[in-house]
Amino acid sequence: SSFRFFLAHSSIHPSTDRSLAEMASEKHFKYVILGGGVAAGYAAREFAKQGVQPGELAIISKESVAPYERPALSKGYLFPQNAARLPGFHTCVGSGGEKLLPEWYTEKGIELILSTEIVKADLASKTLTSAAGATFTYETLLIATGSSTIKLTDFGVQGAEANNILYLRDINDADKLVAAMQAKKDGKAVVVGGGYIGLELSAALKLNNFDVTMVYPEPWCMPRLFTAGIAHFYEGYYASKGINIVKGTVASGFDADANGDVAVVKLKDGRVLDANIVIVGVGGRPLTGLFKGQVDEEKGGLKTDTFFETSVAGVYAIGDVASFPMKLYNEPRRVEHVDHARKSAEQAVKAIKAKESGETVAEYDYLPYFYSRSFDIAWQFYGDNVGESVLFGDNDPAAAKAKFGTYWVKDGKVVGVFLEGGSADENQAIAKVA
Repeated sequence: SSFRFFLAHSSIHPSTDRSLAEMASEKHFKYVILGGGVAAGYAAREFAKQGVQPGELAIISKESVAPYERPALSKGYLFPQNAARLPGFHTCVGSGGEKLLPEWYTEKGIELILSTEIVKADLASKTLTSAAGATFTYETLLIATGSSTIKLTDFGVQGAEANNILYLRDINDADKLVAAMQAKKDGKAVVVGGGYIGLELSAALKLNNFDVTMVYPEPWCMPRLFTAGIAHFYEGYYASKGINIVKGTVASGFDADANGDVAVVKLKDGRVLDANIVIVGVGGRPLTGLFKGQVDEEKGGLKTDTFFETSVAGVYAIGDVASFPMKLYNEPRRVEHVDHARKSAEQAVKAIKAKESGETVAEYDYLPYFYSRSFDIAWQFYGDNVGESVLFGDNDPAAAKAKFGTYWVKDGKVVGVFLEGGSADENQAIAKVA
């Protein structure tokens, strides 16, 4: 009866389109970071550094854990011995910083709103709505939604919904992979895709004693970065480790056994491979759907300025989803890499805080950087892979201690450098050259 009395004597009327329960669950923050990946963790650290009051900042994440260093999932997480596990690789440990445990956020008064999927973003009213119907309002929004994995089921590939056809994007995916590796011990694995994930996961599966076959349609692995000369080394090295490589074709279908577990991979060229586990790494898509028609887009991402502010004032985009002006090459770029996720997060937060105090920050001056480690080899790349390429060193896969690289030369200038087996000093030197 007191509730009916409240309704009768309050300005909230039961016929309004939002229920009382929903209004009660509305939370307001000065700053909201949407997404809980690498960029979110580094942004939170920068907010703490710049000074943020308890209750001002929230991170809203679909994931059930605090931000962590995603590269660990395709590397240390899959080791047969002494595998990496949380809390060991929370951000910001990946760049030699402090590990931000869930308690750190509590101490700083930063609200971690986990296991919460935002299904609607209304930038005009500065309101985010979750799948459960909770609403969050903000003054400043940082979009750090990252990318989603492209799945074979998206294209209706026959049989692609069988068990143990796996992807790797988050810790849940990694846990599924670890469980499958234990259930199918010493079995046969087929890796679909010859990029980052394909190369790193093929190595991880081999270390776990799987019989591994890699399948990709391109003439060589990692074609977005590698030249034929670079790929020659890695393909030969992987073959020497017992990994079978099938190029120039794609997986066109899968057959499952009586339990619904994948058993056979059918290739477009007619070949058939036995498989107990299939891992698919065919790329990702930036998660920008919530903002369609509300902000300017460019190069598949959300268009930002050099401070990562979008066309909507007070709305910033960082990491995979941002298309930003790359000063070095004087053109807009979108970069999917952990290094840029970290640095763009720091830049955006510095810019937000500077704006509040009427100051300015330097423009974002980013040098593209990519790296990978597998088995006992590791490469780094800086700059741009355009123009003519020049191979140096010995790219023989059978070399005792591999060390070689490639320069890219455009208009008489070195614009990019790749180096396998470099020391820390040499890797710094190639960055300087680029």
